[in-house]
Amino acid sequence: MLRLKHSSGAIVKKGTYWSFSTGERVTLKTGGVLPGNGTTAYYKAHPLIVLLAAPVLGLVYAVFLPFIGIATVITMAARKLFGEKLHEMSRLANFGWRPGEAYFAGDKAGRAERASGGEHDAADVE
Repeated sequence: MLRLKHSSGAIVKKGTYWSFSTGERVTLKTGGVLPGNGTTAYYKAHPLIVLLAAPVLGLVYAVFLPFIGIATVITMAARKLFGEKLHEMSRLANFGWRPGEAYFAGDKAGRAERASGGEHDAADVE
């Protein structure tokens, strides 16, 4: 059966293998092992197929480019017209959760209580 996708470290036959994630091209003259630790995916395709696919992908890009431009203009106009309202609405939906912040000292009320001497150790309570 014809397999197009191979992982790095796999024993393969001769041919040209491309890794789309790293951009690496490996050409094996007699077969062998694909470089890497098993996490990189390599795809085998004849160079002629790759060369023929380039104009097709360019055509798809050219066809969708006007739609991308229209979507960009609509997005910019919506932000200009409704930006203030959307910002205020997003503040209503915000629950104060900030995943990038961590308070290892606790909350402000707890700090104020500890500063005033209100904190008790577990050994103090009997």
